[in-house]
Amino acid sequence: MKLHTLKPADGATKSRKRIGRGTGSGRGGTSTRGHKGAKSRSGYSQKAGFEGGQMPLQRRVPKFGFRNPNRVEFKAVNLDDLQKLADKVGGVITFSTMVENGIVGKNDTVKVLGRGELKAKVDVTVHAFSATAVAMIEKAGGKATTL
Repeated sequence: MKLHTLKPADGATKSRKRIGRGTGSGRGGTSTRGHKGAKSRSGYSQKAGFEGGQMPLQRRVPKFGFRNPNRVEFKAVNLDDLQKLADKVGGVITFSTMVENGIVGKNDTVKVLGRGELKAKVDVTVHAFSATAVAMIEKAGGKATTL
């Protein structure tokens, strides 16, 4: 044992600062909160984005464009993904098959797109298809059905 290897026994030191335990602790009185003001009070919470009364960034930045509240977000699945899935499960691919194999989530709206190559004959049933995807699926001898 050497002096530079000494350390306190396990549990001998505490890492948490105990505040509000009297003036003798060095952290009594105001309990490290300073004097007066909203931050010194119990139950204080600041709104997200609050900048001390300065005009917040969210309100300073100019807004433009239009956000459609009824927009439908599609999860894109390409033909090369379908080919991999067809090699795994076979000729019938449904939305539930994709969910089980982790390609899409159960709450997703799926659209099949035309990237890649499809060699297998597959019957695909999902929410939407692109025109090129339908053409490629039918060219391979399969069928594209919309949910």
